[in-house]
Amino acid sequence: MTHPHRVYFVPGMFGFGRLGTFDYFTHLRVGLEERFRRAGVEVLFEDVPAPPTSSLRHRTRILATTVARTATGEQGPIHLVGHSTGGLDVRLLLSPSAHIGLAPELLSFRSRVRTAITINTPHYGTPLAGYFATVSGTRLLYAISLFTVLSLSLGEPSLAIFSRVLGGVGRIDNLIAGELKLLSRFTDSILRYVDKEARDEITDFLSKIRVDQGAVIQTMPESMDLFNATTENDKQVRYASVASAAPPPRSLRVARRIRSPYAALTALLYSTLYQFASQHPKVYPYARPTPREAELLRVAIDPSVTDASNDGVVPTLSMLWGELIWAGEADHLDVLGHFHDDIQPSSHTDWVTSGARFTRQRFGALLDAIAAFQLKA
Repeated sequence: MTHPHRVYFVPGMFGFGRLGTFDYFTHLRVGLEERFRRAGVEVLFEDVPAPPTSSLRHRTRILATTVARTATGEQGPIHLVGHSTGGLDVRLLLSPSAHIGLAPELLSFRSRVRTAITINTPHYGTPLAGYFATVSGTRLLYAISLFTVLSLSLGEPSLAIFSRVLGGVGRIDNLIAGELKLLSRFTDSILRYVDKEARDEITDFLSKIRVDQGAVIQTMPESMDLFNATTENDKQVRYASVASAAPPPRSLRVARRIRSPYAALTALLYSTLYQFASQHPKVYPYARPTPREAELLRVAIDPSVTDASNDGVVPTLSMLWGELIWAGEADHLDVLGHFHDDIQPSSHTDWVTSGARFTRQRFGALLDAIAAFQLKA
């Protein structure tokens, strides 16, 4: 008798499992399910309800309890897929040297974990976290989180409304410098356009950002230096990573897509995030690619990758951990299927106007790489 595989999706700092009827990992789920079915392998999926900015230890406990609750009594293989900060939760859960504050019997499932895949994860930190830890950065983080939830879950018509509302509030720099009351008015203005159930869930999501921002400090390069020194890989688990880089904001390809107020707004947002993420620290270096990784990055990403290269949130060379199974040009949420799609615009909602040349074909290749790595286990 064969047992079904279980795949767990762990969201990152701007991410979530489900809000209302929207499934954050829907594109990954649909794509991987199709590939497992073609291979004749039964698979079950589960989203981990990790708080967006809570401490890595707290998020990891939620990951552990989610797996323990849903996989009890089974014998099939387990695969963990973490996007952004979620990849750090995966590593912390599997580390033999980590102490996450849970009873050993609750973690017995770890012997069934076969693969750990991290997607655009800041294994060596991101300079953007240092900015988010400031007063102005905290406000921007809050605004971006609200924007991400709405832009992905409501679709293009509501995004037009969102653009007009934000235009009434003022420029992004005014929002950053504003008082908390301005953020509250901003939030209330936006949430008027969603139904009550979704409004309550989004409000709860945003309240978690206000209450606990431990992961922001913990993903700074200085903090990740200690994390890497104390968090070991599980020798029984195969680790893999996905890495991408988006074009610098000065690229003319960005300008070609600025065809609406929404595109202009997100291009400005992307430019701001990219500039902070490109300020690489000299004392705490990122990963040095192996010859194989360097060749893959060179072929997949143009221009060549440097310490300043990033996806708008995480430096590209900070994403390397385990076997690099896919690399390409994409921004932080493109790799989850949230990209600009000229063929079927209604199927994918782009997160920001980054100018990245990410397509359905490239997303398909990324899904092929993930599924192949998991099925090989």
